[in-house]
Amino acid sequence: MTAPEGRGAAPEGQAPAREDSAIRIVLADDERMVRTALRVILDAEPGLQVVGEASTGAEAVSVVRELRPDVVLMDVRMPEIDGIQATRRILAGAGSDAPRIVVVTTFENDAYVYDALRVGAAGFLLKRAAPEELVSAVRLVARSDSLLYPAAVRGLAAEHARRHPPAAPAWVSRLTDREAEVLRHMAKGLTNAEIAGLIGVGPATVKTHVAAVLAKTGARDRTQAVIVAYESGFIRPSAGG
Repeated sequence: MTAPEGRGAAPEGQAPAREDSAIRIVLADDERMVRTALRVILDAEPGLQVVGEASTGAEAVSVVRELRPDVVLMDVRMPEIDGIQATRRILAGAGSDAPRIVVVTTFENDAYVYDALRVGAAGFLLKRAAPEELVSAVRLVARSDSLLYPAAVRGLAAEHARRHPPAAPAWVSRLTDREAEVLRHMAKGLTNAEIAGLIGVGPATVKTHVAAVLAKTGARDRTQAVIVAYESGFIRPSAGG
């Protein structure tokens, strides 16, 4: 990932002065050069601010708890504890104040990626992603209105479902017809506005349906809702989401 020229970064380990309107980001990667490149790319963008860094999974947990960022870019493989365990610890008991975690990986079909999504990561990003993809991904997960790389998430979930026969949980029968329809559209990566246009209601109504889907499935966010939809058999791999 090539870093473009940007404004100067704060010294490592020191959070810059807060910009209240900015999306606050923590970078967790054991390679300093990777963190530096990511920081330069992100800090060059209006509305984005890197507030902290971590070089191990354990350090990531500590830094995130201290700085309470909006988004965390989490390397999958790091010393001490990996990105999956770090993600689980960060999200445990965090509730609505939890940051949106994006795991960073070399291969999109890595089993680690799916495990990270299952424990609550909002999505994943490939290390070869272009700077504009990185910026777009951060803004998207911070907005929480769609899936990051929906086709890849569906592919990972579908492959897991093929290998592990699903057992329909009780929540499937508790979904209303409209909520079931909304969940299927969520699995396609559609935004609330796009879903609203398809089913003929307002975005606020869709938002209400999405909240009901998350509550009934026990999912933290849209990504986890898609994961459990496949694992439960609610969405069949052959149906393609």
